[in-house]
Amino acid sequence: MKKARLYSIGVGLAMVLYLAGTSGVLASNTDNMESSQYRIRFGNINFGSNNQSSSSYQLGTTAGQFAANEFSSSGYIVKAGFQYIHSIIPFTFSISDTTIDLGTLIAQTPSTATADLTVAFGSAGSYQVTAEEIGPLQTSSGSSTIPDTSCNGGAQTCTESSANVWTSTSAYGFGYNMSGTSIPSDFINSTYFRPFPDSTAAESSQVVMSSANVTTSSTSTITFKTNISGSQGAGAYRTVIRFIATPGF
Repeated sequence: MKKARLYSIGVGLAMVLYLAGTSGVLASNTDNMESSQYRIRFGNINFGSNNQSSSSYQLGTTAGQFAANEFSSSGYIVKAGFQYIHSIIPFTFSISDTTIDLGTLIAQTPSTATADLTVAFGSAGSYQVTAEEIGPLQTSSGSSTIPDTSCNGGAQTCTESSANVWTSTSAYGFGYNMSGTSIPSDFINSTYFRPFPDSTAAESSQVVMSSANVTTSSTSTITFKTNISGSQGAGAYRTVIRFIATPGF
């Protein structure tokens, strides 16, 4: 029997906070807003803003602008009203299992393993999660490699950006399927797979989750799959898959 294992999944988390600059008449009554990560002086333009609370409620208010929204033209972006971008749901990303074991592989017998990706997102804007492999699935010496899948091939060839059917036991390689919420539309069902883009080959990472909807918990499942031929060299195979979750405000 041939043995191949995907030992570890590396998880990266990238967060970008963009605060657009504004100019104009300062409010006659404004409030400084701050936390351990930021400080905003004069949190509103026009009439005023304030935070109010008691034992039973907490209320943040702004007054003055005609509409809370994002406005833009050549050379500027204005996001009116901090309530437009303020969120009581923090942006978070998690993966249920960071060590994936595909077990002992048998020729022409596909092996799979899964992990859940979960995102919480509560701001105006959108988020995305991208994925890439840091090198192919290979032995530690690099002398033997399980290639990235091309799915069934022919009319059913998949690419890093387009999933296709992978059901043939004589189609070899390593790839993944996505199911659940906020996933790309080309993952039509559980038979559709893509190969991971390889960062060591200068291939661009690909989006595996994205949404502009507010959510306390959006979960998708990634299924790793590998299938080998009878000539595949014996050994312990591994790679690292890097996920990057990025919010946009």
